[in-house]
Amino acid sequence: MAGYDDRDGKIWMDGEMVDWRDAKVHILTHALHYASSVFEGERCYNGKIFLSRKHSERLLNSGKMMDMPIPYTVDEIEAAKKAVLEANGFTDAYVRVVAWRGAGEDMGVSAARNPVRMAVTAWEWGSYYGDAKFKGAKLDVAKWKRPSPDTIPTAAKAAGLYMICTMSKHAAEAKGCSDAMFMDYRGYVAEATGANIFFVKDGEVHTPLPDAILNGLTRQTVIGLLKDRGITVHERHILPKELDGFEQCWLTGSAAEVTPVGQIGDWTFEVGDLTREISDAYEKLVRS
Repeated sequence: MAGYDDRDGKIWMDGEMVDWRDAKVHILTHALHYASSVFEGERCYNGKIFLSRKHSERLLNSGKMMDMPIPYTVDEIEAAKKAVLEANGFTDAYVRVVAWRGAGEDMGVSAARNPVRMAVTAWEWGSYYGDAKFKGAKLDVAKWKRPSPDTIPTAAKAAGLYMICTMSKHAAEAKGCSDAMFMDYRGYVAEATGANIFFVKDGEVHTPLPDAILNGLTRQTVIGLLKDRGITVHERHILPKELDGFEQCWLTGSAAEVTPVGQIGDWTFEVGDLTREISDAYEKLVRS
């Protein structure tokens, strides 16, 4: 497959549709130097983006948390996403909306005078974890910790927060794993590099409290599916030693969807009935 900079298609940039290969920024773009960027990853199923408006609302909120007001409304972002899908002829696709501080009068840590720019892209993308979606992913345990919300806006979907994710996923892949699981700054189980995590024990579900991680939209959706089925969900702090007693595990995210986990470090899990049930229920929901 061609690199992501060398494809046919259209990308929406700052209110205009441009050819894929012409969607470029200047080398002195502030985001490239100081990570002043926020984004959303979304999936379109049968021509409809799942939870599209919620993603657009979160993008604007992330911009506010980063002191980077995005100059578009939710309705304008929605229209741009629709236009990109139509321009590329996609009905099933991954959609990426990104907003960033561009090049301008400032080129230092401060960049209040630089314009905030936005782009919308889309491409056809299969399962994020490949056949692990069916067999169960194998995860490494990251050496890095998820930071305290006192040190960085952990509720923002911001580019800078993914630096340790890239490093941790590279280390995991070098060991033959699909991904890595983080602990947070206190030592509690946190999340994977781009997905939230769930565990099952005795028919009940346990998932980390999102007080230092992103409260994913897919996470919230899956919790709703579980509660609709009368399944008890415990949102709480989870210690690593508790993983010995969990029977099943899965990841959730817009890209990951619902992906079962078979192993995390030395801990193993079955791809059980509840994992498959929730995965199937989520698949039906997004395509309904």
